[in-house]
Amino acid sequence: MATQSITVARIYLREGEHLLTKIIDFLHNEEKVSGVTVLQGIMGFGPDGQIRTSRLLDLSLDLPLIIEFYDLPERVESVINHLQTHMGLSHVVSWSAISHIRSL
Repeated sequence: MATQSITVARIYLREGEHLLTKIIDFLHNEEKVSGVTVLQGIMGFGPDGQIRTSRLLDLSLDLPLIIEFYDLPERVESVINHLQTHMGLSHVVSWSAISHIRSL
């Protein structure tokens, strides 16, 4: 099994920011990153301190979202720079990882 060094990045945002489709289109159509997953949180809070939750009595249409993607380190750095510069994203984290490539 071969391995490759990659960088994994996470973008934290809220549904109410209405950026999900724009970011996914950019990652898929323009940057063609290796992989993307979107996760919807059931509860969370950000810099404003407001708790957002999916409880039935307090159903929110502004739940936390995480967009996670990975690619080669230099590509991820370039993508993060573009996202921060052109889309105003401020809550992005990344870390080094190893991709385990299975030969067919």
